[in-house]
Parts: sequence; structure tokens; C-alpha cells
Amino acid sequence: SVHRFLISGPDLRIDAGFSPEMPLSVHRFLISGPDLRIDAGFCSEIAKTIDERGVMVLSASDSDIATLLKKHHICRLRLSRREKIEEMSLAELLNTINAPMATVMVVLLSITGLWFTIKTKAVQFTMVGEMFRLLFKTDNGRLAQAPGTAPAAQSSAQSSAHPSAQPSTQSSGATPSAQSSAQSSAQPSAHPSSTLPTAQSTAQSSRGTRRISSFQAFMVSLASRVGTGNLAGVATAIVVGGPGSIFWMWVMALIGSVNTFIECTLAQLFKSRGKDSFIGGPAWYITKGLHKRWFACIFAVAIIAQFGLTNNMVQANTISSAFGEAFHIPPVLMAIALCVLSLAVVFGGIQRISKVCSYIVPFMALAYLGIALWIVVTNITAIPKVFGIIIGSAFGFRQAAGGAVGMAILMGFKRGIFSNEAGEGSAPNAAATADISHPVKQGLIQTLGVFTDTLVVCTCTALIILCSGLYDSGANGIELTQAALSHHIGPAGKFIVAICIFFFAFSSVIGNYYYGECNITFLCNGWKHSGKAIFAYRLVLGVLIFVGSLMTIELVWALVDFCMVIMTVCNLIAILLLGRWAIRLLDDYRSQSKTGIDPVYHSSTIPEISGETECWD
Repeated sequence: SVHRFLISGPDLRIDAGFSPEMPLSVHRFLISGPDLRIDAGFCSEIAKTIDERGVMVLSASDSDIATLLKKHHICRLRLSRREKIEEMSLAELLNTINAPMATVMVVLLSITGLWFTIKTKAVQFTMVGEMFRLLFKTDNGRLAQAPGTAPAAQSSAQSSAHPSAQPSTQSSGATPSAQSSAQSSAQPSAHPSSTLPTAQSTAQSSRGTRRISSFQAFMVSLASRVGTGNLAGVATAIVVGGPGSIFWMWVMALIGSVNTFIECTLAQLFKSRGKDSFIGGPAWYITKGLHKRWFACIFAVAIIAQFGLTNNMVQANTISSAFGEAFHIPPVLMAIALCVLSLAVVFGGIQRISKVCSYIVPFMALAYLGIALWIVVTNITAIPKVFGIIIGSAFGFRQAAGGAVGMAILMGFKRGIFSNEAGEGSAPNAAATADISHPVKQGLIQTLGVFTDTLVVCTCTALIILCSGLYDSGANGIELTQAALSHHIGPAGKFIVAICIFFFAFSSVIGNYYYGECNITFLCNGWKHSGKAIFAYRLVLGVLIFVGSLMTIELVWALVDFCMVIMTVCNLIAILLLGRWAIRLLDDYRSQSKTGIDPVYHSSTIPEISGETECWD
């Protein structure tokens, strides 16, 4: 009979919608968590509080429940529509706006994923083998080439089809000088987007030591993707949407991964040269591809607010809470430690960030996978039943209420998107830094990040929870994950979760930081004091990490969700309008691969935009 139940912040608002036929046998409800526990017993007078709309209306005069709530510093339950409008806090206002916007975002992401799956001939399925081959293959790229030499993998036939940037050293029978002349004439003398921040790199001979490999770029994006949401978010999806939400999370990853391929390929295509590496992302391809800098600025501000600032407060708060619960470490000490560690990494720029991520991310992913595999092996007889529960719940075979299927789909899609970030526009900022010979290579590698995040890490969490049988125990979020691990491995479970949270969240902090720095560079637009702006941003990051470790952050969560919707919608519009270039690049990559050569891209391959792809000259 209960058809709607909403809990939100900043302190607490419970919006409980009950049908008028609610049986009086419903005599209590329990809300529990690390900071709050409400056990409200309903008396027989409860029926008097249900109006003709089926809404329970309670105020401070209803002593039966209000007295209990006051003990938890909550003055009253505000439920009437008029009170919501008049007394709504900023966090509540944002949550009210976020709910319908998030639904629209989920629908748009799904449609975009299906569209690009058709247009790319299901690249996320048909080229999985190529993704793994590229991930572990050394790509000499462009910066690694010594002056005056062509890429080693370039054959004579390839040189003929794709003229090198150094035609004077070509030894093939083709006419490179003519090709170079034609290429030069096809390109404008000055790039239309030359106003973008593109500092020239150091001497060509030193570039090989400053390059970011495709593997390092992949690790930076994966560091941001794999965070506390993989531990707490999956648990929430199971509790709210049922075990079936995991199935729909898988579906979202399989469909949405193609969005990652498109956006990361575009980021490589339209990237620019930065001081320490290549630099790019949605702000760059919106400016260069659509020539709408104002639109790019909206995206840049949203991603700075979401990933660069507020999201890092959430990650820091989660680390502090987990270590305080498991090891009884004072939050102040954790705040100081996180500040020192984070600033020590981010002050080294993208070079240090990429190196740290390339060590932390594989370690934390393999360690967590190892724990999950051990639990699966020790519960091997329960695995068929667990998958049966997931599938049955996904299609409503186990629910009496028809709306349960819709909730499972919605929660699965939402958690899948929030976790793997496919289509959000975050990963392209890391993807653009890679020094490779063809944009499609990084697009394929980054697609693996979606599979790793959702199909591997999130599935591990789901199996840990479902094998424990505690998913309907009343626990939620990280509390449920801790309880499930403790069920499997004893009291050490909460310590393991705390350690996992540290690595997951800390890697997200430094990965998220770079997304902010990248887009601050874009907004500065060659400003002579851009270095000071980056320095100030790093200091602000330290302050926010410290503050986030100590405070409750309901408003911050609302801001994170709001900014995420803004940046995702901006990015989806951009990739829908520019996706045709990524598809042409994929066709070029496939045609070169069929001839047996290592694909190499040059700006002359797509002459219509050669003036905007200066890094591929």
C-alpha cells in the first residue's frame, strides 16, 4: 500500500505518501544509518493524519512521533505541498530540480547510446579484442618521435596514403613534397580556434620524456570512474531498486559505452598542445567543432564545480567517515593527511597524477577483484541462485507490484551512468592527454573503462552483498557493503572496506582534480596569469578537502548532481552534432587495419576540419 517514500536533507525531510486504504497493521517504520536512527511507532490515531490525497500530514503537535524526532534534533516532518514550497532549503530546491532532470538525462543517454551503437556497427562489442590489444601495446605516438623521423610502424604504403609531418625524410616512392604542399594548401594559415590555450611544448628532442602514454591516460580516467559509488552506490541501487537493478546497470554499461568511444575519440581529434602534454576534452571539441565557445564555457564551469571541487569534498568526507568508523582516527587528522597527500600529487601536474594513478588503480582494482573472487569461490553453490534473483527481479518475476520493474530499471540506469560516467564528458579530458598515432585507439581503450567500472567492480560489490543475503536487512549504502563483507570474512570486513574506500576515493580525488585544471586552462584562454589561477585552484582544492572531511555535505551532494546533469546534457548535444567525425575516423581505422598496418591519422584525412586538428598535421 505504500507507494511513495522520500527522504532528503539538509537535516531531514520525509515525504511519505500512503494510499488511503493503508492498513493499520503498518505500525512502525525504521530509518537507520551512521548518523541517524529513527524508530517511529504508529498508534491507532495514525489514520486521522491521512488526508483525502493519501498524504500523511504531521507537525510538532503530533506528540507520538514528534517527541521522538526532537531527540534527533529534527523539529518536525514537513509534508504538505504548501510548506514544501515556502520552507524549501537550497539543497531541497536542487533535489527537486535534479529529479526530473536526471530522468531526462537517463533517457537522452540511452537514446544516444542506441544511435551510436547502430552507426558504429556496435563497436563496443565487435572490437573488444582490439581494445585489450591496444591497452597493452606500446604506441610510439607522435611526441615520442625524434625530429625528422617517421613512426617506425609506418610502411611505405602507409606513408604514401598518409604523408608524414616530416616529408623531407620520406624514402618511399610517393611524392611527399607534393603531398605536403597539397596538405598545406588545404589548411588555413591560421587556425580559427587559435585563441584556445595552446602553449608550445619544449624542444622536440625532449618531448619523448614528457608524453602521456595511452595506458596512463586510461588509468587517470579509471581513477575518476572507480570511486566510492562502486561500494556505496551499488548497495543503494539494490536496496531501492531491488537486485534487478544490477541487470539494468549492466545493460546501461553495454549501451552507454559507445558514448565513451565517441567522446574520447573526438577529444583526441580536436586536442591541442599543452605545456606538459596534449590537452583537450569537451570544451575543446565544442569550441573547435561547433565554434560555440559560450557553450563550451558552460560545460567547463559545470565540470570544474562538479569534479574539480564539490565531488572531491564528497570523496574526502567518505574517506574520513570510513577511517573514523573502522580505526577511530579523528576526522581532523584524516583531513590533514588527505590534504598533504592530495596536494603532493596535484602540484606535480598531469605527469605526476598519471604516474600515481598508473600504480594505485591497477592495485586497488585487482585487490578488490581478488576479495570478490574469494567470496564467490567460497559461495560457489549460491551463485546460480544469486543470478536467478538478479534476472528474476529485473523482469518482475519475483515482485508482486508492477512498479517494481520500473524502479529496478530506473535505479540500474541511474547508478550505471553515475558510476561509469559514460557520456558525461569527464573521461575525454584524460583521453586527450594520450600521445598516440590515431584518435580511435584512445576511444577504444577508454571504452574498456566503462566495462571495468560496471561489469567488474560494481558486479563484485553486488555479488558480495547478494551472497550475504543481507540486502533486505534494512541497512543501506556503505553500511550494507560493510555488513556484507563482515558476514563473509568476519570483523575484518569493516577494515577492508575502509582501506578500499581510501584507495578508491583518493584516486578519484587526484583524477577529478585534473579535470578541473584542464578546464580552468580552457577558461583562462591564454591569460598571462593562468599559472596563478591554477595555483589558486590547487590551494582551494586543499581547503575543500579539509572542510569536506569534517562536515556533513547534503548540499554538496545536491550541487554534484545538478552540475553533473548540466555537463552531461551539454556533452551529449555536442557528441550528437560532432559524432559523424568520430564515425569517419572509425571507418579510416578499420580500413587501415585491414591492410595489416598500424593505423596512423593525419589531418588531411578529413580535410573539412583540418584547420582545427593541428596536432595531427
